[in-house]
Amino acid sequence: MTMTALVAPTVTGYEASADLATLLVRTARDDEVTLSAEQLRLACKCAHCTRARFDGRFPEQFPGIAITGIGDLGYGLNISFSDGHNRGIYPKIYLLSLAGH
Repeated sequence: MTMTALVAPTVTGYEASADLATLLVRTARDDEVTLSAEQLRLACKCAHCTRARFDGRFPEQFPGIAITGIGDLGYGLNISFSDGHNRGIYPKIYLLSLAGH
């Protein structure tokens, strides 16, 4: 019997676009995916955003939001946004899942 292991793509690099509106993520498979700043902000899973969703206070849109900082934590990225939110940690595998990988 032959067993096949599924290997998730790994993130090898990332950068914000010049206009700070998107995050470009590169993988070991030479894929490049882009995620909009708004998509990332809407996908934040921090306790503050999770509670705001639960309470019905989380916005449905973040028009004009920009990425203002990216901190690499090894397993994920801490992304800061122009609305002052800087609590979100996005595991690298989560970033790829947001892009449909």
